Amino acid sequence: MNESRRVNESGKGAVKRRIFQIIQIGNRTDVPSMCFDLFIILVILTNISVTFLQTFEGAAKYADALGIVELITMLIFLAEYVLRMWTSDCLYPDRSYPAAVLGFALSFNGVVDLLTILPYFCPFFIPSGAIAFRMLRVVRILRLFRINARYDAFNVITEVLKEKKNALVSSIFLVLVLMLASSLCMYGLEHEAQPENFSNAFSGIWWSVSTLLTVGYGDIYPVTIGGRVMAIAIAFLGVGMVAIPTGIISAGFVEYYTKIKVGSYSQHDADFITLDITGGHPYAGLSLKALALPQGLYPAVVLRGEDVYTPHESLELKEGDSLLLGTVSTGGFACRIEEVCLETGHSWIGSRIKELDISRRVFVVMVKRGSENICPRGDTLLEQGDLVRLLEKIR
Repeated sequence: MNESRRVNESGKGAVKRRIFQIIQIGNRTDVPSMCFDLFIILVILTNISVTFLQTFEGAAKYADALGIVELITMLIFLAEYVLRMWTSDCLYPDRSYPAAVLGFALSFNGVVDLLTILPYFCPFFIPSGAIAFRMLRVVRILRLFRINARYDAFNVITEVLKEKKNALVSSIFLVLVLMLASSLCMYGLEHEAQPENFSNAFSGIWWSVSTLLTVGYGDIYPVTIGGRVMAIAIAFLGVGMVAIPTGIISAGFVEYYTKIKVGSYSQHDADFITLDITGGHPYAGLSLKALALPQGLYPAVVLRGEDVYTPHESLELKEGDSLLLGTVSTGGFACRIEEVCLETGHSWIGSRIKELDISRRVFVVMVKRGSENICPRGDTLLEQGDLVRLLEKIR
């Protein structure tokens, strides 16, 4: 009886892992996962389109059809949210199930998913707040960020902003300081001439914003000679202030693509080291969390006989294990191992690893060719019959 229960639990675990793999974002090696991604993108765009169409005056005669389409898309969002909650322990394998569910619920994607769903269904349970909930439906536009997560080309913007965040914050701080200073100076020059427009130091904020940001709204403007001279200087400075963050972002894009071109950032040129845990090895009996690894190294794969283990903090190393260390940080232990067998006709046969069209979150960590394990390099040529092991960063 207990054995049958264990078999059933193992089967359920395999089903959960498979569902997690399918609904996970950006896995280009899994056809069902790619189809699911495209389907969700289509549903998101359909839902957003319905939201905009419902604002037209002539949409009243199509209200029933639009309502049905909206209901179907919201039910799909609800089903996806439930599945992601159910498989959250696969996303956070180092946490307990309640902690994993809470972790997903409080994550950016979890909050966006919840805010997308709640404004639609809450009026059914709280009719008195229907108007307020209808206004909150604008939050569903955040769902478009899920498209950003599915395509690496869009993620470049996010990566560049993260890399240059300190410089951007500094430039914004300079703009704020200049805006306050110009407002104070303009108050001193224009207060007597037009006290209704420059009644205090803060009344010139609107003028300084429209001038510094080159909007030029024109409802408030200086009339004195000194004020106009100051306005000319501020306008010239405004052009420079706007150009600073633009230049920072442009330089970030150039640096990003240069890194990819030379391979200093590309996962395909990462080096891997195989460490055999022999008898008496200091790592034997230690968990991955307890390892004192040199800076820049991370555990990519743990090989135990014929088994391949995904690295996580609580995984304990044993004598006879082989620990594959990589030199590109994944930013944590949340990752997944996939295997791709290059059978006859596979598109990867005859390609070098650096030429593969795979996500930036996917690393080739090992190529098994017969009985030989090959540590991958960018110029490693893949052959028919190879078993390619991929490590995918999932958070």
